[in-house]
Amino acid sequence: MLNGIHHVAIICSDYQRSKHFYSQILKLEIINESYRAQRQSYKLDLRLPDNSQIELFSFPDAPQRPSYPEAQGLRHLAFSVDDVESVAAYLVKHHIEVEAIRIDELTGKKFTFFSDPDGLPLELYQS
Repeated sequence: MLNGIHHVAIICSDYQRSKHFYSQILKLEIINESYRAQRQSYKLDLRLPDNSQIELFSFPDAPQRPSYPEAQGLRHLAFSVDDVESVAAYLVKHHIEVEAIRIDELTGKKFTFFSDPDGLPLELYQS
């Protein structure tokens, strides 16, 4: 019935800062960028190598997302990577704080967390 995840939508507080983070730091491909004047809103479509997408939105006066303590709802977004250590080192080199790498006790796979510019929890998970 379901074939996969097509996209994840993220609302940011600072469009230019988040655009830079997702397209330049995380190196996601920009598919389309539009400004909707009637909503005072940008929409940036980004593609990952597996063709899944992130839709990045900006809206004036959007409330902050509660992340800590964790709130009900979507907990985090996890990215599959070939080498957690090398991607984590790359992020640190770009001044992004990364948690210590851990081992998933159920799968034996390495993983770690970092955050986007608005504090949205993001995970790197070993493929």
